[in-house]
Amino acid sequence: MNNFEAHILVVDDDDGIRDLVKKYLNENNFLVTTAKNAEDAHKKTNIIKFDLIILDIMMPGQTGLQFLSENKRKIQTPVILLTAKGEPKERIEGLEEGADDYLAKPFEPKELILRIRNILSKTKKYNNKRVIKFDNIKIDLNKLIIYKNKKEFKINNTEKIILEKMINSPGQSFSRDYIGNLIDIDKERSIDVIITRLRKKIELDPKNPKYLQTIRGTGYVLWIE
Repeated sequence: MNNFEAHILVVDDDDGIRDLVKKYLNENNFLVTTAKNAEDAHKKTNIIKFDLIILDIMMPGQTGLQFLSENKRKIQTPVILLTAKGEPKERIEGLEEGADDYLAKPFEPKELILRIRNILSKTKKYNNKRVIKFDNIKIDLNKLIIYKNKKEFKINNTEKIILEKMINSPGQSFSRDYIGNLIDIDKERSIDVIITRLRKKIELDPKNPKYLQTIRGTGYVLWIE
């Protein structure tokens, strides 16, 4: 598998399209797993971490948009939507649900490859930024540890998700609602507690935060310049 460029899941109820896309992706150095419907895709995403998902919208049972809406935060994998329809409304709905790109059938296989590589190049840049250092602090999301003044503080999964988003969006503020959706928590008080806990691990003076700050009326921001 190390010789392949990426591992891609192709989800489509049309046997011919699945086989065609798999063949073309294999020829372009991608490892491909296929799923015939959303239920099949659920099973495979539960046991395999894919680099990208190519997802048909119009499928019997759970549609591609429903699958995307339900799983985008959980799987955190780039998604390209495929559909036989090209109406702007459907395209916009797909992007609003969290899709990274959209391609209407019929499509040129070379265009699909270009779109895949464009998304993967951005994803690699995003994923590479998992260890940062500032002042006497080091955040290592690979090891799930924050090093501060020769002390180590463990990062749990919820904290990792928040930090990963903030680290890769420096200077951007995130509302409580956004953070809540990110970690599947809908109580503002619980989110405040998580942020307070993170400050104790990151800040030299948690009561007067320098890095993980509150922007009144907007949300939280991580300043790491």
